[in-house]
Amino acid sequence: MEDYADSLAEFVRALGLTRPHILGLSFGAALALALYSRHRTLPRSLILAGAYAGWAGSLPADEVRRRVQRISKEVTQPPEDWLPKYLPGMLTESASREMAEQTLALMSDIHPRASLTMLRAMANADLRGILPDIDVPTLVLHGELDARSPLAVGKELHATIPASQLVVLPGVGHLSNIEAAEAFNFEVRMFLRSLSPRETLWR
Repeated sequence: MEDYADSLAEFVRALGLTRPHILGLSFGAALALALYSRHRTLPRSLILAGAYAGWAGSLPADEVRRRVQRISKEVTQPPEDWLPKYLPGMLTESASREMAEQTLALMSDIHPRASLTMLRAMANADLRGILPDIDVPTLVLHGELDARSPLAVGKELHATIPASQLVVLPGVGHLSNIEAAEAFNFEVRMFLRSLSPRETLWR
């Protein structure tokens, strides 16, 4: 995870960005925390959606082992044989068929070796130690019915990060940015505008 964080920091610098807002979902949220841990002066704010403090930092050890064993076995198989089984953990039953099909199509563009590298980084990451030290504005944005990162995980992040606020999107799952795109974007915009009231963000 440290290597991912350093690569992201170099990417930000290559773009010439000065203290950008960092938004990440799921693995991306853990990466945002790792980035802050290693490059504390870089993020202006953090938006943690469907977040974990790494799997090791947010889930029981037996659940981490179960996930690693399952995905390590399945990721080498044709995506159509196993990816559909993961949809119920990503979206709720109320998601439309079209939304489910589009999500599955996105998920199917998977690169097994890269995915295994990312999986191991996520499984081993325990970023709980950095949480009490975060002193930039932080939005914890969580789906109420998130089955991958249960709401209790989001509440724990909020309770541990001093400068955080928690927003729960009702009735949606892990991919809240897809299942409730308008509400997700609204909350992100409101958070960013509260930090930069004189700026116009994404009209």
